[in-house]
Amino acid sequence: MGHDRSYRNLIQSKNLLSYRVVVKETDIHVQAGRNLDRLTRELVLKHRGYIESYIENYPDFAMTLVPWRFSGPMPIIIRDMVKAGETAGVGPMAAVAGAIAEHVGKDLLSCIDEVIIENGGDIFIKANDCVTVGIFAGKSPLSLRLGLRIDSTVHPVSVCTSSGTFGHSLSMGKADAVCVIARSCPLADAAATAIGNRVRFPSDFRPALDFGKSIRGITGILVIKGAEMGCWGDITLVSLP
Repeated sequence: MGHDRSYRNLIQSKNLLSYRVVVKETDIHVQAGRNLDRLTRELVLKHRGYIESYIENYPDFAMTLVPWRFSGPMPIIIRDMVKAGETAGVGPMAAVAGAIAEHVGKDLLSCIDEVIIENGGDIFIKANDCVTVGIFAGKSPLSLRLGLRIDSTVHPVSVCTSSGTFGHSLSMGKADAVCVIARSCPLADAAATAIGNRVRFPSDFRPALDFGKSIRGITGILVIKGAEMGCWGDITLVSLP
């Protein structure tokens, strides 16, 4: 990935410092109570290392677009990606950005009590106040005009976005944005891809949402295509200035 991150979702939070960490293709934006960029870089390298080593041993893992069926021993982050892919019916790499965001975020929570990590449109949130995530949706007139109000005061919450019209991730659909809310960031990431694959026209909203709500572990879905949107679940929409 390049360093142009104009498509980042807008995260509105209070009293948190921001910094950025870039390691190879991973480019994450972090908000936390203090700057932990050195530790964050070490954690990204650690978790990327698990994934890179696994791909060296099993090259098909990086290429398959269907759930990974190999059942041998694997690192926890790989297991989480595999489980997310199985649950959503897509390949494990559909969950890679969310998995890195969650594993780095949870490791940082061992030394701080608030952290927000955004990795390519996938966001892991644990904050002491509600956070608003403004949704970037490409050329849609709704882009950055709508936000999701996220309460992660009790447990971490993840918001992951897939698009068929911008960004670097693979999507078979044409939605401007598909946002999924879940406790698990890898699952939300994989589910956003799976749901987005089913949206080419606004008439696809209902069957795509019906499919999405059948994925165990998802709590909310927002789909945007052009000037139209559809949503399901426990979500709070807010308008952005």
